[in-house]
Amino acid sequence: MSGPFYFSGALKKYLITGLLIWIPLIITLWVLKVIFDALDASLLLVPESFQTEHWLGVHIPGLGAILTLVVIFLTGVLATNFVGAQLVEFWNDVLQKIPVVNSIYSSVKQISDTLFSSSGQAFRKALLVQWPHPGMWTIAFLTGTPGGGVEKHVPPDCISVYVPTTPNPTGGYFVIVRRADVIELDMTVDQALKYIISMGVVPPLPKQ
Repeated sequence: MSGPFYFSGALKKYLITGLLIWIPLIITLWVLKVIFDALDASLLLVPESFQTEHWLGVHIPGLGAILTLVVIFLTGVLATNFVGAQLVEFWNDVLQKIPVVNSIYSSVKQISDTLFSSSGQAFRKALLVQWPHPGMWTIAFLTGTPGGGVEKHVPPDCISVYVPTTPNPTGGYFVIVRRADVIELDMTVDQALKYIISMGVVPPLPKQ
């Protein structure tokens, strides 16, 4: 009976090993395809006479991604000089005066300025907090300190944190907690995100 059992165990081992190799690769390729397809959709904004289907007769995958990067780069170059900065300021003023658009654009711009600013402190530290109730711990990210009058109604020395969900960290909760009730982790934000996305299966490696 050892022969069939051995064959079954070996078959299971090889199948699992193969899955562990192919699943990450397939998911990675799928995510890249979704991103490239979304960026390729930006070609719809380009006049038809400039699209590759018009003068080559075929669609070139990834051209939208290249076009998007070029547009982002040129926008950054333009916005760093005096004339470009004035145009950006004028555009912001126009959007600020449009009802509904004003509230959405202002909120998104403030968040993006905070996240991508080199001088900002948002998501610069990974923390350990008790959530959703005392005795249960999860990883969170420091986003700043309470403001807008909220600080008058919470205990002193509080901080604002973002508690992400797993395996999708783009959804989560904004929480205000006492600084003394959190533990600052000795890991980078990237390591903490990988830990969250893997649902704790892939712990961060200790720093050398």
